[in-house]
Amino acid sequence: MTQTDHQHASQPAGQQARSAPHGQPHDDQQERPPLWRQPASVWAIAFACAVSFMGIGMVDPILPAISHSLSATPSQTMLLFTSYLLITAVAMFFAGFISSRLGVKRTLLLGLALIVLFSALAGGSQTVDQIIGFRAGWGLGNALFISTALAAIVGAASGGSAQAIVLYESALGIGMALGPLLGGLLGDVSWRGPFFGTAVLMAIGAIAIVALLRTPTATPPKVPFTAGLVALGRPALLVLAGVALFYNFGFFTLLAYSPYPLETAAAEAGFTFGAHELGLVFFGWGVMLAIASVFLAPILTRRFGLMPVLFTMLGALALTLAVMGLAVTSLATVIVAVVVAGLFLGVLNTALTETVMEATDLPRNVASSTYSGVRFLGGAIAPAVSGGLAAMGAGVPYWCGAAAVVVAIVVLIIGRQNLRHIGRPHATAAEEAQAITAGDDA
Repeated sequence: MTQTDHQHASQPAGQQARSAPHGQPHDDQQERPPLWRQPASVWAIAFACAVSFMGIGMVDPILPAISHSLSATPSQTMLLFTSYLLITAVAMFFAGFISSRLGVKRTLLLGLALIVLFSALAGGSQTVDQIIGFRAGWGLGNALFISTALAAIVGAASGGSAQAIVLYESALGIGMALGPLLGGLLGDVSWRGPFFGTAVLMAIGAIAIVALLRTPTATPPKVPFTAGLVALGRPALLVLAGVALFYNFGFFTLLAYSPYPLETAAAEAGFTFGAHELGLVFFGWGVMLAIASVFLAPILTRRFGLMPVLFTMLGALALTLAVMGLAVTSLATVIVAVVVAGLFLGVLNTALTETVMEATDLPRNVASSTYSGVRFLGGAIAPAVSGGLAAMGAGVPYWCGAAAVVVAIVVLIIGRQNLRHIGRPHATAAEEAQAITAGDDA
C-alpha cells in the first residue's frame, strides 16, 4: 500500500468526498478498468473475506444438531455466538494498534492462522464447552483479519477505492449468503463438517495471500494502544455505538435463536427440519442481506438521506421481530420473517457503517474498529440471554429483541443533534462510495 493510500484511508469520509477540485471528477469517477480485472492478490483477499464472513452464518444450521449430539441445551449452544462475538468485540478496540505494529500482511496472516487453528480444534471437540472456548480463539483471529482486510484490498485493487468497496461488499455478501447454505450441507453429514470446512478454506486463503500479496512498501501510521477506547469520547461516535449495541441485540437474537423455533414449528407441522433445511432458510436470509447491502442501501441513502433510512429500517426490523414473537409457532411466518429481515439488516449494516464514517474526523480504521467493538458486544449479549428468556415463552426472545431495537431508535432520537451534519441525502453515487470505504471491516 502506498503512502497516498494510507493518507487517503485515514481521512474522514466527508473530507474525502469533497477532496476533488470543483468541476473535476473524483478519482473513482475517472476511467478505470473493469471490476473483474484485478491483481491476483485482490482476489486472494476477497476469497478469504468471503470465507471469514461465512464463518458467522455457517454455525447457525448446526446449533440444534450440536445440542442433540453433545447433550447440550439451546442456551449452551447459543454461547458459540457469545464467545465468538465477545472476543471479537474486545479485540476490535485494539486491532488498529496491532496492525499498525505488525503491518497489513502479517496481521492478515496471523488472523487467518488463528481461524484455521481454532476452527479445526472446534471440529474435533468432544464437549460443547470446548467448542465455546475454541470459538473465542476463532473470534480473535476474525477480528484481526477483518479489521485489516479492507485496507489490504484498497491498497492492492486497481480502479480506485470505489472498485475496492464493491469487491469487499460483494465478498461480505457472498460469505453471509453462502455460510448458512454450506453449513447446512456439511452439517447434514456431521455437525463437525462446517468447522473443518472453514479450516480448510481459510488455509487455502492464507496460502494464496502468502503467495500473491506483496508486502506494503509503506509502514502503516502508528495507532496508540488506547485509541479505540478514547474514540468513544466523541459524542457522535458514542451515539452511533449505542445505537449499534441495541440494534445488534435484535440482529443476533434473530440469527442465533431462530433455528430453535424453526425446528419446533416444523416438528409441530409434521416436517423434519435438519441442518440442510435450516441452511436453506438462512441462505435466503443471507441473499437478501447481500442484495440490500450492496445494491439497495446506496440507492436509499442517496435518495432519502442516512437518518431517514436508519429510522425507517430500525422501525421495520422492530416490527418484524414483534411479528415473530407473536407468531412464533407458525413455521411459514417465521421463515418469511427471517428472510425478509435480511433486507432490513443489510440496509442497516451499510447505512450505519456510512454514518459512522461521516460522523467524526477520526481515522477510519479507529472509528470503524471502535464502533464495531461496541456493536459486537450487543451481538454477544443476545445469544447469552435468549435461552433463559425462551424458558419464559418461545416468543419472549423476539419481543426482547424488538424492544432492544426500539431502544436503539430512542438513542438515535436523543443523540440526533450530534449527527446533524450527516442527515442530508448524498449528491452522487461516487460520494456515497467514498463515504463507505472502511466501515464494514469490522
